[in-house]
Amino acid sequence: MSAGFPDFRLGNVLATSFTGTLSERHGNPVERIPTPHRLVDWLAVYGLAVDSCTTAQLDLARELRESIHLAATAAALQDALPASAVQVINDRSVKGRAAAILTPEGKRQWRLGSASCVEDALSVIAADAINIITGERDGRLALCASPTCRAAFFDTSQSRTRKWCDMNTCGNRQKKARFIANKGKHPRSAE
Repeated sequence: MSAGFPDFRLGNVLATSFTGTLSERHGNPVERIPTPHRLVDWLAVYGLAVDSCTTAQLDLARELRESIHLAATAAALQDALPASAVQVINDRSVKGRAAAILTPEGKRQWRLGSASCVEDALSVIAADAINIITGERDGRLALCASPTCRAAFFDTSQSRTRKWCDMNTCGNRQKKARFIANKGKHPRSAE
């Protein structure tokens, strides 16, 4: 990725990967889309290439990201969805002109409006969030077990018992902390 910026945390689910552009929400937050250009970069990684992004569009994207996070967290906890988050998700969903198209390889791809604008890409992300929050996709919403992260993620594992949003970051940190704690409890005897 671009030098000087934190790497993106990529996942298979568009909406929850988007919420992961702000990580460590309960620790030292890491903003992965600090500039409009970084949002353009992130969207391109997910096949939603846009020509440009303004600061106002970045603000819309962050508002959508936080609304998805709030709604997904509520859904994972089986709480009522926050009305303000639902409104933002719905507003972003209907404002775009994106269409699903079928590729010759039999895959779905998104075609954004003629101007390839950010609002079109945000509508795709909002629609994906609606699909996972309503249970229309096979999987379950869960919250990362890391106390500093608590990211909402979509668990598609066979047993639906995944604990971490990302095994390479949160999962490894927690396992390392457990290992060090256990090592301190059971020091090797000197021979």
